[in-house]
Amino acid sequence: MLVRLRQMPAGIRVFLVFAASILIGIGLSLRYVIDEAVSAPVSLPGVVVMALLAYTIFTTTLVLQRKAAARGLALALSSITVPTIALLLLGGQPIGALVLAALAVMLFAGLLQADVRDYLNEP
Repeated sequence: MLVRLRQMPAGIRVFLVFAASILIGIGLSLRYVIDEAVSAPVSLPGVVVMALLAYTIFTTTLVLQRKAAARGLALALSSITVPTIALLLLGGQPIGALVLAALAVMLFAGLLQADVRDYLNEP
């Protein structure tokens, strides 16, 4: 496994850290979602969190399996940074928006490199 980690392009590593942070964030917010589910079995935050959880796990699994379809899914998952930057700016958090913008640039620049396309080559 360590050999495989060393062979990964930097863009894949950045994406895996991003995906792990999404999963950690979902894990930390799950208490709120469960508390809300007691009063209403189907709620918008619950549906959004569960869809994001499923999409993140599926995309991360494809990236780890080096599937070619993972690149497009990873770019789509990375695109959630764009509206989050706008929300942080509207909420008066310019430093958070700047940090997330730097992460977004690293994600998109890394995932659009040719070595990532070559790495994700399994049909």
